Amino acid sequence: MKLGIVGLPNVGKSTLFNSLTKAGAESANYPFCTIDPNIGVVTVPDFRLKLLADLYASRKITPAVIEFVDIAGLVKGASKGEGLGNQFLSNIREVDAIVHVVRCFEDTNIVHVDGSIDPVRDIETINLELLFSDLEILERRIARTSKSARNDKAMAKELKILTDLKEHLESGAYAKSFLPDDEEDLLFVQSLNLLTAKPVIFAANVAEDSLSDDGFSNPYVQAVRTFAEKNGSEAFVICAQIEQEIAELEEDEKAMFLEDLGLSESGLDKLIKASYRLLGLISYLTAGETETRAWTIKEGTKAPAAAGKIHSDFERGFIRAEVVNYQDLLDAGSYAAAREKGKVGLEGKDYVVKDGDVILFRFNV
Repeated sequence: MKLGIVGLPNVGKSTLFNSLTKAGAESANYPFCTIDPNIGVVTVPDFRLKLLADLYASRKITPAVIEFVDIAGLVKGASKGEGLGNQFLSNIREVDAIVHVVRCFEDTNIVHVDGSIDPVRDIETINLELLFSDLEILERRIARTSKSARNDKAMAKELKILTDLKEHLESGAYAKSFLPDDEEDLLFVQSLNLLTAKPVIFAANVAEDSLSDDGFSNPYVQAVRTFAEKNGSEAFVICAQIEQEIAELEEDEKAMFLEDLGLSESGLDKLIKASYRLLGLISYLTAGETETRAWTIKEGTKAPAAAGKIHSDFERGFIRAEVVNYQDLLDAGSYAAAREKGKVGLEGKDYVVKDGDVILFRFNV
């Protein structure tokens, strides 16, 4: 899973990115890796892994990971190349979802590019640039398709979809709300990889004093939440500055620090949970003496496709899956005991994998 962190300049985007990736490094077992100056890999916190690893005396724990891409601040005119905007917009096309960081704090020492704090205006500035970029892509695609559409029914159908989609965007709507006639048309629209089709989470970046009540007394946060709700998105509160301080602490110190702030979880945890919900993701688990590991899949994935996440041979030669819920396994005290209690199910090709399933795949190739 790859998430692009976007926003105007000076909203706390890079501070958040740096603290998230540093936090990922400190959670060990799967260290933070700098693939590129603006890309970092962060482990997904999952308390179940340690419990299962203790049960199996696993030599290794491998959590799921999320890749964060810190995309440089966008400005008005980005779609026309302002501030290297075209390059940054092309980076957004490569991600699965967008984390839109919005400034919801006052600080005279940090200049706002528009001279004042207005979260909804800021969101709409970014969204307009994404929209303009999509329109430019559609215009180019329409121009190419028009040449072939006169004598080709399939191309004529594509042209009709492209034209309808362009009109949809010109009305101020986003590609994600465009509803084609059938599944085939939907797949075609998805293949265009439009920016306004990507799911978005809004991160309302606040000062420390807005954290204790989750931003409910902050009018800027409320404006972001209202906007997100109207657009079918999710918004959560985060303090990038605090996240940076948390990232410097050891694990036991982090818990104490959060408790002192009256927080039950860090901003990183909030962001990862919101990302999983946004993209419809779950994790199943594998466990043994060698390794306990989390595997990320789409909700609704059937057993053979889930097995394919481990290796293509597992999917190709799938026979069955031996499945037990992680809590049932822990309560039983061992896999053998769980089986004796009837907690281990033998599942076939139509089994839909659930979050927290501990699975042993049987296959033959």
